[in-house]
Amino acid sequence: MQGVTMIKFLTDGVLLREMMDDPLLTKYSVIMVDEAHERSISTDILLGLLKKIQRRRPELRLIISSATIEAKSMSAFFQTSKRHQGLEADDGPRKDPAILSVEGRGFNVQIHYVEEPVADYVRAAVSTVLSIHDQEPPGDILVFLTGQDDIDATVQLLTEEAQANGKNKGLIVLPLYSGLSRAEQDLVFSPTPRGKRKIVISTNIAETSLTLEGIVYVVDCGFSKQRFYNPISDVENLVVAPISKASARQRAGRAGRIRPGKCYRLYTEEYFVNEMPAQGIPEMQRSNLVSCVTQLKALGIDNILGFDWPASPAPEAMIRALEVLYSLGVLDDDAKLTSPVGFQVAEIPLDPMIAKMILSSSQLGCSEEIITIAAVLSIQSIWVSTKLQKELDEAKLRFAAVEGDHVTFLNVYQGFLRSGKSSQWCHRNFVNYHAMKKVIEIREQLRRIALRIGIVLKSCERDMLVVRKAVTAGFFANACNLEAYSHNGMYKTVRGSQEVYIHPSSVLFRVNPKWVIYHSLVSTDRQYIRNVMTMDPSWLTEAAPHFFQYQRPDPIGH
Repeated sequence: MQGVTMIKFLTDGVLLREMMDDPLLTKYSVIMVDEAHERSISTDILLGLLKKIQRRRPELRLIISSATIEAKSMSAFFQTSKRHQGLEADDGPRKDPAILSVEGRGFNVQIHYVEEPVADYVRAAVSTVLSIHDQEPPGDILVFLTGQDDIDATVQLLTEEAQANGKNKGLIVLPLYSGLSRAEQDLVFSPTPRGKRKIVISTNIAETSLTLEGIVYVVDCGFSKQRFYNPISDVENLVVAPISKASARQRAGRAGRIRPGKCYRLYTEEYFVNEMPAQGIPEMQRSNLVSCVTQLKALGIDNILGFDWPASPAPEAMIRALEVLYSLGVLDDDAKLTSPVGFQVAEIPLDPMIAKMILSSSQLGCSEEIITIAAVLSIQSIWVSTKLQKELDEAKLRFAAVEGDHVTFLNVYQGFLRSGKSSQWCHRNFVNYHAMKKVIEIREQLRRIALRIGIVLKSCERDMLVVRKAVTAGFFANACNLEAYSHNGMYKTVRGSQEVYIHPSSVLFRVNPKWVIYHSLVSTDRQYIRNVMTMDPSWLTEAAPHFFQYQRPDPIGH
């Protein structure tokens, strides 16, 4: 219909998947990328591809919007034209992209700094909150901290000190982080009763992802937890790192949405001006790139190292990703997608290891079970985050399978279905109801994709042997064996011989089977493996004879 403008809202990931069928995005005349400062992997891939598309479609208009991004560097990225191997020839210099600044509707925010660096930002945050409550007019307070442990400690300390000082009247102290139940999160968004002051202790989830009404005061600790992937050790660390100036400004802006506000920064002005980085490190430069490389290969980008990135990833991470994909049979000797496995893996919007697990389940006759496991592995956790650790452990035991966490997930899923998808059942069993609803939704999407790419949907009828073999087929590179005479549960990874331990959240914690496969490895005080399953070492050579040369264990069971 002429004269009608159609507007479509979608995520950067969905737009990337549309490019598989329409590489030049011919049905779009204008594309707007919002929140570009977050610099997720999908956003950076999209920006690189959009720049490439504009060489073929100069009429395509791009709008890159952000509250805090460095506009000049982004403009320079789209203005420069580089010659890369495997790409079309340069079309010469182009007109500089326009930079438009739009004044926000926020109110003025006064910034306050500490005079000296603080030794303990948790105690400093508590002290600052109590001072605001004692001296400032009504208005809710938002405190930015790094993670659940800091937040829970702050909530407890703030409550105790407020009671001890007689300042607890009128205070409503609420935590906010991703592991909370929906009911606990909803308390944060409920209106503050008259005569009360709400104090929200949050991770950086409140920085951009959501808006809290009523916030007038912000307390910023100056840190956040970020994931950093080491491609040499294949370990992902969750690190407490300083935030950037862009994040600091974004946090301060939370205080000026309804009226003039104040931001109390728990770091010095000198540190902010002279030492704090201008922008955060893009996710592309601190992440595992296996999924990223698969996406680009599926889009026909063969020269990955020559791709025009907004921020170039580490060569070691790129090489590691190519090695993993080759071992999975996704790439051939020329680093091109194999047929049919490579193209099928690219069609499944999950980690390639999970995708390979799903493909293998079709041959082993357990695809219904494996798709359920894949759906659970796609979310953070199906368990409710709670301080009642003993009760949570007892609830897990009701579903625990000797085979490990993957089979335990199947037991939880079946119990949820038998309950009629009951929220009360979830509450009794410390299962996150909204996470389980998400599992159902992801599972249905995966079933539709599986049927489209030719996977036979079949149940193994509780034959967990084939389920474990299918998991091993995808995660053979994550095999570990228990160290001989180990009294503290130390395992060694088969590839790399890293010392690792089963995470306390696993049902196999303290069981210590001889051989296990894990889904992810995180580093805190130790290297912990999460979502762990028992396996037979002979399955490794069945799954990947090109990757392993298995030798029979020695007489002491090493």
